[in-house]
Amino acid sequence: MRAAVFKGKHQMEVLDWKTKDLEPYEVRIRVESCGICGTDQHIYHGHPGSAAVNPPIVLGHELAGEVIELGSRVPNLKLGDRVSIDPNIYCGECEYCRSGRPHLCDHLQAIGVTRDGGMAEYCIVPAVNAYRIPNEMSYVEGAMVEPVGCVLHGLKKIDVRPVHTVLIIGGGFIGQLFLQLVKKQGAAKIIVSEPAVEKHERLLELGANEVVQPTSPETVQDLMNIADVVIECVGRKESMELAIKAARKGGQILLFGVPSPDTLINVSPFTIFSKELSIKGSFINPFTHEEAISFIRQNIIRIEPLISHYFALDDIPEVMGKYPQMNVAKGVVTHST
Repeated sequence: MRAAVFKGKHQMEVLDWKTKDLEPYEVRIRVESCGICGTDQHIYHGHPGSAAVNPPIVLGHELAGEVIELGSRVPNLKLGDRVSIDPNIYCGECEYCRSGRPHLCDHLQAIGVTRDGGMAEYCIVPAVNAYRIPNEMSYVEGAMVEPVGCVLHGLKKIDVRPVHTVLIIGGGFIGQLFLQLVKKQGAAKIIVSEPAVEKHERLLELGANEVVQPTSPETVQDLMNIADVVIECVGRKESMELAIKAARKGGQILLFGVPSPDTLINVSPFTIFSKELSIKGSFINPFTHEEAISFIRQNIIRIEPLISHYFALDDIPEVMGKYPQMNVAKGVVTHST
């Protein structure tokens, strides 16, 4: 098969790539759509993903496609099924798996991170990780089930109530997903902090009550102590520090954006103490796939208006190198819709 192969830091090439026979509980899918995630960019630039990455490997953990081959002991799927893939594979035996926290698995594996993923013509996955999607759902939407599932997991870490003011820091793809879900939960006011003016109209259309551009000390000062709930979707030092400053007394902070492993922030413990802040992290998406499919199917979350770029498989090496300069809100590698 043809695949975009990650060969090491800043090295990616489209190659004729080896395939393997199926294990009894695996399926082979023809990949129709595969998202390019911020984690893929982290890996491309030499950082770990949800687990350590050992190149050469095919990246791509946001994927959907058609089942074209079944392992000998796959009971619940059939040829031709349209499926979305949950990439995370848990051992089921470590203390975290056995205590209901499988996403913290000591032996976590993941499609597109530790095993070949969706930036290819075909992909092999455990059958249990393949979820049928309805015919009315596009493969692009099917590929985006994975990030929606991650956002749902994060949202469950916080308590958004109708009296709350919510500040979302970062109005990119993830921020736009959070915006739609927070709107559905009935927050009293939703403010989005987003420096790119060209995103502001879309953010207002999706339900923001106010969009601010945090490019001056005065604007940043206006965000101090304004929010009951702060959702940080950027993963940069300054945005995470802003999240803590923006929270009111008793505020909740979700640090969702993925920072580089060496990123450190300056935090006043007295601020956390005196405001009685709750600060939560959120890691991947344990068992939220079916729920995410339902949210998309019911049009509670709109996906395709959020996709800014579509790419072909052959584009991937160049795109991965230029991604930060391309002003991509969300990019998808697609063979069909």
